[in-house]
Amino acid sequence: MRLLGAMVLTAGIVSAEKVPTAKLIELAKTRSMALERTLRDTLGEENLQKGTAAAGELGEFVFAVAAPSQPRLQINENAPLPSVKVGGVWIYQGQLKTGTSYKYTWIVDGKPFGGANNLPAFGSDSYAHAGVPEGRLTGPIELQSRIYPGMKANVWYYVPAQWDGTTALPVQIWNDGQQFTVARPTKWRVLETLDSLFAQKKIPLIASVFVQPGDGPASNQRSIEYDTMDDTYTRYLLEEILPEIGKHVNLRRDGYSRATVGLSSGGICAFNAAFLKPGEFSRVLSWIGAYFAMQTSSAHTAGGAEYPLIVRREPKHNIRVWLQDGAEDLESRVGSLPMANIEMANSLKMQGYDYHFSFGVGTHSQAQGAAELPESLTWLWRDYDPGKTGQEFTQDPSEKDQPLWRVVTLNRN
Repeated sequence: MRLLGAMVLTAGIVSAEKVPTAKLIELAKTRSMALERTLRDTLGEENLQKGTAAAGELGEFVFAVAAPSQPRLQINENAPLPSVKVGGVWIYQGQLKTGTSYKYTWIVDGKPFGGANNLPAFGSDSYAHAGVPEGRLTGPIELQSRIYPGMKANVWYYVPAQWDGTTALPVQIWNDGQQFTVARPTKWRVLETLDSLFAQKKIPLIASVFVQPGDGPASNQRSIEYDTMDDTYTRYLLEEILPEIGKHVNLRRDGYSRATVGLSSGGICAFNAAFLKPGEFSRVLSWIGAYFAMQTSSAHTAGGAEYPLIVRREPKHNIRVWLQDGAEDLESRVGSLPMANIEMANSLKMQGYDYHFSFGVGTHSQAQGAAELPESLTWLWRDYDPGKTGQEFTQDPSEKDQPLWRVVTLNRN
C-alpha cells in the first residue's frame, strides 16, 4: 500500500494536518457531511477566511474559501472554475497535472481575492512507496577549508540502497544541500525522488553530495562562494569536498559522471562549475538561477548577468543544462531573473547546447523545480553509459525546430 506522504499547503506553506490529505480529498469528492468541519479543522479557519486554503496529493486537489457569494477559482491564466457550497464554505475539487507548480486566485464578486503562488503538484515518483528501499544519508561532516581561509562548512552524502559498496558511483553535487537532508517526508521530496528513480532504473545509481554554504569571515560567504564568476568554488569542490567524500564512497572521477544542482545563487553556481570546467562537470540543473550582478570584479563588471552574452560569444561547451524559472521571479537593481533566464535559454539554444528550459508561473521558489525533479533528473542522466567516460552532448533535433523564447505581457491592460 502506498505510504501517504500527505501535504497540506496554505499560501505555499506546509501546515499541520488533522486528517491526511487523501482523506480530505475523498471527503470533498463525496461531499460528505463531515467535509465542512474537516476543512475548518485541517486547513484552518484563518486560511479559509483569507482564501489561502488548499491541499493536494498526487495531482488531486481541494481548494476552499469562506465567501459571501459564489466564487470562482482561477488557476494560472486559465478560465475561472465554478465552486460548490458545502455548509458555510465554498470548495473546488479537481485534478491538476503533476510535475509542476501553480498559482491560484479566487474571484469573488468579479474581483481577485486570496490565493497563492508556488503550489507544487507532486507526482508518484516524488513519494515514498512500499517496497522501495531508502538510501543511506551520512553527515553532517564539518570541513575546514583551505581554499576559503577561515571557512567551515557541513557536508552530507547519500548513497542508494542498491549500491554494492564497491562500484564507483557517478556523483551529483547539491548546493544549499542542508535543506534536503531533513527527516522524511521532506518538504521538497528530493530523497524520496532519488529512491523512486533508482528503484525504477530511470537514473543510474548516483552518490548525492549535499554541501552547505560555509560559515566564514565574510557575512555574505554564500554569495562569495556561489555568485563569483571564477573557478574558486569549483576548485573547492574538486580539491576539498569530493576528496573527503571519496574517503567513504568510491566516486567516479570523470566529468561525464558528475552533475551539479542548485537554486538561486546555487543555480548560477552549478552552471558556473560546468561552464568553466566542462571536463570536470557536464550536467547542470539550475532552479531559479540568479544570473545577477551580485558579485562583480574588474574582469566581470556585471557579474553573473554577463552569462547570457558570454554563452552566445564563446564556442559551445560540452555540457547538458536544465534551466527552470518562473514568470514572477525576482526583479531588483542587480537584474531581472525571469528575463535573465529567458535570455540564458535563448543563448543555449542559439549555440546548439543540449538544454531544456522550464518556465512556469512561480516566484523565487523551488516549488516548481522540486515538483518536476523526477523529470529533470531523468532528462539530465538519460542515456548515461557507465562504460564511457565522455559523450558529445548535442541539441535534440526537435528543439532545433522550435522558435526562440519570447515574452508576452499578461499582467497589464
